Amino acid sequence: MAAIDRTTGAPQPIGYSRTPLGLVAQVLRWIALLIAVILFLLPFYLVLRNALSTEADITSPTWTLFPKDLQWGNLKELFNDTQVPMARALYNSAVVGVLGTAGQLLLASMAGYGLARIPYRHADKVFYAIVATLMIPGAVTFIPSFIVVSSLGWVSTLRGLIIPTLFSGFAAFLFRQYFLNFPRELEEAARVDGAGHFGTFWRIVVPNSLPFFAALAAITFIGNWNSFLWPLVIGQDSSSWTIQVAMSTFVTAQTINIHELFMAVAVSILPLVLIFAFLQRYLIQGVTQSGIKD
Repeated sequence: MAAIDRTTGAPQPIGYSRTPLGLVAQVLRWIALLIAVILFLLPFYLVLRNALSTEADITSPTWTLFPKDLQWGNLKELFNDTQVPMARALYNSAVVGVLGTAGQLLLASMAGYGLARIPYRHADKVFYAIVATLMIPGAVTFIPSFIVVSSLGWVSTLRGLIIPTLFSGFAAFLFRQYFLNFPRELEEAARVDGAGHFGTFWRIVVPNSLPFFAALAAITFIGNWNSFLWPLVIGQDSSSWTIQVAMSTFVTAQTINIHELFMAVAVSILPLVLIFAFLQRYLIQGVTQSGIKD
């Protein structure tokens, strides 16, 4: 509850204090917040500054806030580079990110709901088996997964990049824990109307769980977009490179193309910023429109 100013009767902001000690604490909080903001924005500034610089400006011993002549032509040079198919890499990353995220949410949510709500005497054993897979290091399953993908002829294809990552045991675990606390009253109302488990899941549970779906979608999409090792091994042809693999080619043992690398980083960050901004609004909308009340 906000404090009331005794002289004017107006409410004071939360945390506001007219005492010297309170003012000092408030100033220190603002200073700490300002430092945190600077540290958070510093990498973005460095990426943008170097993306619009020449090689000489980037490697110059004297530092300038921004170069005198901004090199907007670096963006055109990036997409015209014949050695690195940047447009194709962005397309591949978008396909992998969208389809991989949609597939993980679909499979993991259905698995989590089945384990949480559908009666089955071996449900706990299945759940423990899924949890046990989380304890297996990714390096152990990496080579067997590659052998399977190679035997299917999926090397240097989008299928090889997407299908092996469609199911996530961790996402299934999170969905199960979430659905265990989902209000049963909403599901029972759907059952009275004649809906089965599948109809209840799609018509009642999913629309009332949009904030949780959106949060996991953001995490999953960022993970798929930033994935490097699996796309590097599977994408042996340049036509199947993702954005992370394409950026790695700017720094090799033979050449170092710094300004194009920073421009590629700036381009690769932009979709993530847009996706986060969209999902942030979607999260708020999902909470306000949800039928679940605290």
